[in-house]
Amino acid sequence: MRKMPRKLPLRPSMRRLIPFLLLAVAFLASCSEFSKAVKSTDVQYKYRMAVKYFEKPDYDRAMPLLEELLSLTRGDTLYEPVSYYYAKGYFGMKDYILAGYYLGNFTKTFRNSVHAEECAFLSAYCHYKQSPEFELDQADTRSGIDKLQLFLVRYPETTLKDSCNVLIDELRGKLEKKDFLAAKQYLRTRYYAAASEAMQGFLRKWPNSSYREDALFSILEADHDLAMNSVETKKAARIDAGIRSFNTFADAFPGSPRLPSANLLLKDLQAQKQRIERTATP
Repeated sequence: MRKMPRKLPLRPSMRRLIPFLLLAVAFLASCSEFSKAVKSTDVQYKYRMAVKYFEKPDYDRAMPLLEELLSLTRGDTLYEPVSYYYAKGYFGMKDYILAGYYLGNFTKTFRNSVHAEECAFLSAYCHYKQSPEFELDQADTRSGIDKLQLFLVRYPETTLKDSCNVLIDELRGKLEKKDFLAAKQYLRTRYYAAASEAMQGFLRKWPNSSYREDALFSILEADHDLAMNSVETKKAARIDAGIRSFNTFADAFPGSPRLPSANLLLKDLQAQKQRIERTATP
């Protein structure tokens, strides 16, 4: 009986090449498939391929097909789903500027769509994502807050209410921090009158701020330093303002770890007040 030839074992170098060869074959097949979809005049086929690439996700192939379909399906029933996938494609690509625009446009164009609420939220979320670090200009942060609040007004029963409120609080936190540090800068640069006024303005704007304790202590510091460095004609009034600032701080935060430091500032003010009173006594 004739023996079958024995299979030769693959060399290690050949075994390592197999996965790359398989990937190359798959890649070429995929390119051929994409090329076919691009050249096809069958709108339904082109749409199915666009959705297939979108769901992988493969936005590099999905988006050109969807962009072409936007013009091919205008006025057709496919126009709505194509617009939806196109807007979501930019979101998936993390292009939040274009995503915010197209998602918002989808909501305006298809107000009764089952995707309208989702796109309205994602459009607002894109503005949230564009919000920069607190040190930079906060126009996008304010826009994000406005868009999220508008979403809550338009969809009062939304299940995303808690998510929106969390995002709004985070954006407000940036504005709050920026305002606080701007006011604090006056104290660092020894503009004491401006520092006290700026901190008081900050507390009026953010009455429940997490920086409230720091802000009240900063007002005390500013008023103390302003009084200590004042001309004699203004010193008495400014000392009284500093003592009032101490009382406000101590009443608001009686257990503050800064109270010992605040007491030292108070003693300075009281000592100066007594000196002025002794000088004024005939």
